[in-house]
Amino acid sequence: MLDTLQNLAMGFGLAITPTNLLFAFIGSLLGTLIGVLPGIGPLATISMLLSLTVTLDPVTSLIMLSAIFYGAQYGGSTTAILCNLPGEATSVITAVDGYQMALKGRAGAALATAALSSLLAGCIATALIALLAPPLARFALNFNAPEIFALMALGLLACVIFSPGSFVKALAMALLGVLLGLVGSDVETGAQRMTLGVAELSDGLSVVALAIGLFGLNEIISNLSQTGGRQVAAQSLNRLWLSGPDFKLMLPAALRGTAFGSILGVLPGGGMTLSTFASYMFERKIAKDPSQFGAGAIQGVAAPEAANNAAAQTSFIPLLTLGIPASPIMALLLGAMIIQGIQPGADVMIKRPDLFWGLIASMWVGNVMLVIINLPMIGIWVRLLKVPYDILFPAIVIFCCIGSYSIGLSIVDLLLMAAFTGVGTIALAVGYPLVPLLLGFVLGPLAEENLRRAMALANGDVMVFINRPVSAVIVGVMVLLVLSFVVPFLRRARSANVET
Repeated sequence: MLDTLQNLAMGFGLAITPTNLLFAFIGSLLGTLIGVLPGIGPLATISMLLSLTVTLDPVTSLIMLSAIFYGAQYGGSTTAILCNLPGEATSVITAVDGYQMALKGRAGAALATAALSSLLAGCIATALIALLAPPLARFALNFNAPEIFALMALGLLACVIFSPGSFVKALAMALLGVLLGLVGSDVETGAQRMTLGVAELSDGLSVVALAIGLFGLNEIISNLSQTGGRQVAAQSLNRLWLSGPDFKLMLPAALRGTAFGSILGVLPGGGMTLSTFASYMFERKIAKDPSQFGAGAIQGVAAPEAANNAAAQTSFIPLLTLGIPASPIMALLLGAMIIQGIQPGADVMIKRPDLFWGLIASMWVGNVMLVIINLPMIGIWVRLLKVPYDILFPAIVIFCCIGSYSIGLSIVDLLLMAAFTGVGTIALAVGYPLVPLLLGFVLGPLAEENLRRAMALANGDVMVFINRPVSAVIVGVMVLLVLSFVVPFLRRARSANVET
């Protein structure tokens, strides 16, 4: 505990430096903005800003990118409450009661509930990271190539199984991502692989070009059809605070939502969205009068908002300790670390304690900043909601092109970005998910490197993954995941045969 407090003191020393405070504020402001404006999500924004990681200090860049991520959870609640239009998927359930509160003239109370619940959840979840991440990282330091490969394989498998839609399509996209990640130089021999004689591809495909093409430009294309103005339930807001009775209802619900988010946030796939729905349904079940839910119950805003922000914070645990992204945004942050030459995983805490503890401390700072940004500036956000999307997208496209080109100063990266935009557009049109491709692209090279090391250590014996206890447990979890998917499928097929 004493070591943790000393490390946190060091982290706060880094987090409150003028430069890091400035970029934490920029990230929080951008996160709120993209959460408020539907159609510009944190995934697309972080994709566009990955190029900044080259010019910034690693700690500073991760502080900014992380603030964009959890800041978007704050901003998404604003459109959910005022317009019944969730800025983020995690704010869908907030709109149910938040918008009803706004229609009844209680928009200020709803916004205050969302901000205070998110602040409470963010602070508690960050404390959990500080307490739980160090022992988990120390345990992970004992991992060798077989365990690391098993973890990478588990991450890819979980992404495919939890991906919405067709399992086969998700698997195909994940395998395509792995294949694209192998383009470049062989990790051991240095031989060129699938570069087509293009010298610029010898270091592999650019994760920035891929991310911007798949998520940044595709986000624009998919939202150009929604260019109209948005109806705002409250044109003016008077009281942005809670009364005593409201606070008594909000606080227990926010604490319960924090518990849901803290636990489910570490799960791969849709842990954040799942936590908001689970917390809402739990509040409705334990309520004395369930009929209030859907008609403006303050608990229906507090619980999901606390859950999504707590989940946003705890999703950093597998990234910082094991090097495994729990979501596509965590995969982009993993890519940002790789661009900076930082090997993700348990070694980060040992080799770069400044990055680990500076990032954790910045989360407390960022959560306080977000409350300061959200409540006093709500009038500005209301006005921004009326800006048509077709005015915003040309500037976003230009920024995408600058971000992709600035990494390698190569026209090849722009061509790759355009190609990935086309791939993403076609894939979405035929129902193929993009997230497995991104995770396959990021995790594929790491999995290959550790697989080859594991085979070298075991002289080619694949039983090394079963003979070692930790890797055997991970393989067992993978088998359970596969069974959880296959068994219900077989039961449905058998029922269909019986009926026919």
